[in-house]
Amino acid sequence: MDEPLAGLPAAEEAFSALVEKLRGAVATDAKLIGIYSGGAWLAERIAALLPVTSPVGFIDVSFYRDDYGQKGLRAKVRSTKLPFEVPGSCIVLVDDVLYTGRSVRAAINEIFDYGRPEKIELAVLIDRGGRELPIEATYVGARVAIPRELTVVLDRDGDRFELSVEPATSESRA
Repeated sequence: MDEPLAGLPAAEEAFSALVEKLRGAVATDAKLIGIYSGGAWLAERIAALLPVTSPVGFIDVSFYRDDYGQKGLRAKVRSTKLPFEVPGSCIVLVDDVLYTGRSVRAAINEIFDYGRPEKIELAVLIDRGGRELPIEATYVGARVAIPRELTVVLDRDGDRFELSVEPATSESRA
């Protein structure tokens, strides 16, 4: 892992800021869905800190990505698990880093395969700009400007999150 970039916030500080924005704004009957893998980690921790009543759902967007035909499957494909009814639900989609918007678009497409929710809000730890689609997060832990040739990586160290940057690959542009 590369060194943290100057201006990249500490992951735990960004997480605390995100939780504070969600607290009181998210209904207790909201359904949290984490996008594998960083968004899934975040959704689990958020659910433990907010008074949401539903279990956390997890979504793998591998088959829904618009570059699936070009790149094929990623190495770690996981099962989507939504332990609640989607139709009519208020969904909070959780991801680690919002960049081009393509992973979020793929997640929204997959969610609609399970039914039409009442609404979908987006919560992200980091918004790094660089959108290629008209996707905007409702809740953001931190906004940072990162050069295109770098990617922001969320890792877990036990119960704590860590952020770093690495050189971007074609797979990291999501």
